[in-house]
Amino acid sequence: MKITLFTITASALFLFGTLNGMAQAKRKLSKPASEWKKILTPNQYEIMVESGTETPYKNAYWNNHEKGVYVSAATGEVLFSSDDKYDSHTGWPSFVKPVDPNKVEIARDNSFGMVRDEVIEKSTGLHLGHVFDDGPADRGGKRYCMNSGALKFIKK
Repeated sequence: MKITLFTITASALFLFGTLNGMAQAKRKLSKPASEWKKILTPNQYEIMVESGTETPYKNAYWNNHEKGVYVSAATGEVLFSSDDKYDSHTGWPSFVKPVDPNKVEIARDNSFGMVRDEVIEKSTGLHLGHVFDDGPADRGGKRYCMNSGALKFIKK
């Protein structure tokens, strides 16, 4: 009887969490959230630690056309290049690929009743954005839709 009650309770919690955007797997951060809070700005913390999403068309880099690289706001690691950036008409900076695919990790994100692929900085476990399969076909078909607040731009 206990196993059946446990199974029913666990199933209900999972379903409730999925419907309410709470089923996203807990990422393992390289530092406790309290440490990141001391290092990151409030906006960076909201995006990178709490997996927030900034408002489209109201962020620093969606319309940036300068040449340079985009580094992690947390570590300074080069993650994306302006050579791979394109206008996806979504209001967020979008790239066809990371500079080094080994610096990011893709994880399933079931939050907000959607199934998406989350882009995480591999060395820290911090949220960067999401990747979709609707990018330019002639450049690999991926759209790495990033949050400006998770990045810093370094002009060439």
